[in-house]
Amino acid sequence: MISRVAHGSLALTFALIVVVPVRATPSSLPAEVGYNAGEQETARSAALGGAVRAIGSSVDGLYVNPAGMATTRVYHLMGGVQIWPQARRQTYGGAAVDSVVNRQRIAGGIAANWTTQDQDALDRGSFDFRFGMAVPLSDKLFAGATFKYLSLTEGGAPANVGLQPSLASGGLSGNPIVSQITFDAGLTARLTDQVWLGAVGTNLTDPGNRFLPLTFGGGLGYGTDQFSLELDAVSDFSTYDQTRWKMMGGGELLLADSFPVRAGYRYDEGLGSHSISGGLGYVAPEFALEGGVRGVVVGQRSLTVVIALRYHLDSGGGFAVGSEDQ
Repeated sequence: MISRVAHGSLALTFALIVVVPVRATPSSLPAEVGYNAGEQETARSAALGGAVRAIGSSVDGLYVNPAGMATTRVYHLMGGVQIWPQARRQTYGGAAVDSVVNRQRIAGGIAANWTTQDQDALDRGSFDFRFGMAVPLSDKLFAGATFKYLSLTEGGAPANVGLQPSLASGGLSGNPIVSQITFDAGLTARLTDQVWLGAVGTNLTDPGNRFLPLTFGGGLGYGTDQFSLELDAVSDFSTYDQTRWKMMGGGELLLADSFPVRAGYRYDEGLGSHSISGGLGYVAPEFALEGGVRGVVVGQRSLTVVIALRYHLDSGGGFAVGSEDQ
């Protein structure tokens, strides 16, 4: 059974890669829209507007708040695709998170993602590699860190600024303009059996560029086996000429013990945008198939679509409905 599920998951992932167009007309959106501050998203985080800093575990933890990896007992493999049609961005990647192999409950995770953005104008490509670890400091406090490597190339110029791709207007064709290592660090606290508080800082070496922005954020979440709700706030110190804020909120409901239904909202001060999001999934003991969509309703219109397949090598109980711990 496990072998058939794994082979089916791989086949669907390859099918998604084949059917998505590789090249298109140049994007008219600012490059910051598609780059999304360098964030990598799961289907769940996209559907919840990014509000997973308090009750995000497994791969959500690895990508957003590494402390969350230690809050559940799981061994998950995930493959996914992120598509931004208007921004002409595509991201393909995979991740693995394991918190069951040792008695000390030390959790570890690894992820790799390849991105192309606006190939007919900006011509940006990047490789994002992450390795994270998390530990329970007590039964109510968890800490984690994720070490990240980013290699990014850029050979053109955004079409919206009126420049054509050239040696003068573009980046360094064939050579990385960013090749750096940095890290994120976070804490998660269990205030009660249902209430969780998370805090995380990203790119804490302060690389001094907008591709690896220094941020600090936190979230407060409420979660049971059937329902969860969370509110997050993030300050971005590097992407713009002054500090900008993002506010996020999301909730999910588990139907028939297998079908998570999700919705969220996100305000981005830097882009002046308001977004709504939603998602559906099917979660079984052996695997999960999930999708999330976020669309800007006020501001420069853009859409984000994330589809993910998750394979459960082993899993234990969790604290939040539909999170990566099923």
